[in-house]
Amino acid sequence: MAVYTDVPDDELKIFLAEYALGEPVSCKGIAEGVENSNYLLRTERGTYILTLYERRVTPADLPFFLGLMDHLAGKGIACPVPIHGRDGKALRLLCGKPAAIVSFLDGMWPRRIGTVHCAELGASLARLHQAVGDFPMVRANDLSLAGWRRLYESCKGRADEVQKGLAEELERELRALEGAWPQGLPQGVIHADLFPDNVFFRGDALSGLIDFYFACNDFFAYDVAVCLNAWCFEADNSFNVTKAKLLLGHYRTGRALNAAELAALPILARGSALRFLLTRLYDRLHHTPGALVRPKDPLEYLAKLRFHRGITQSSAYGLDS
Repeated sequence: MAVYTDVPDDELKIFLAEYALGEPVSCKGIAEGVENSNYLLRTERGTYILTLYERRVTPADLPFFLGLMDHLAGKGIACPVPIHGRDGKALRLLCGKPAAIVSFLDGMWPRRIGTVHCAELGASLARLHQAVGDFPMVRANDLSLAGWRRLYESCKGRADEVQKGLAEELERELRALEGAWPQGLPQGVIHADLFPDNVFFRGDALSGLIDFYFACNDFFAYDVAVCLNAWCFEADNSFNVTKAKLLLGHYRTGRALNAAELAALPILARGSALRFLLTRLYDRLHHTPGALVRPKDPLEYLAKLRFHRGITQSSAYGLDS
């Protein structure tokens, strides 16, 4: 989450008149994240999250994202629920941009990842993957192989400003992944961005999943690989196999990984690392001046990519293949 668009008080009041939420009490920008403008909104009726959709979000995808949250909430997955206006619509315009209000979830994301967090996440991710089985809408993953190539082409001319030789290394890795990417794995709707700041806990219990604005149809095991990268490395970029074993073990309790998925896990983890390296690199090189946002370090994911490049079997992640 981030803030790119300032919302004047008079426009907010007109916007809220379309809902049965009462008068606004406060509306404070949320600085975390990189994609959309987000506000903590308090009204006479309660606390909500107001989002203005910007940057990489395509307006045509918004019914998918909002419909997915409605669907998951109906299946018992703890996630934000879109607030529908008096006209029944959850999506409308604010400051000339698509905007929506969703329910507020109690809890905090974990600043220091422990083994219990990884276990809870694995179990919750499996439940999410089971819950989407009858979700009727489809959205392709525009940040898979073809999207990575486009990102690379937009960054390669300046990539060496971040680290010497980075452009050449990224080109080699991209070619390798394009030639080795798996086919035919079990798939459905995935979250695709389940980082710690998108997962809330109350104590040691997971209380909710947020930020579904990268959700798409792709391999379930790719979603697992995203979580391995986001949750199972320490601050010095060393891999914590105990955390990985708990994450994967609790996931497999709720949804089995077949032999092909296990065999593909190292290449999927490489792909996940490259995806976040490239989007972070793009954001670093194309940072919007004055935006209330903190660009993240792409080199963190270069270290993770290099780790996965040396892995050939899923047993390295704490599992028997």
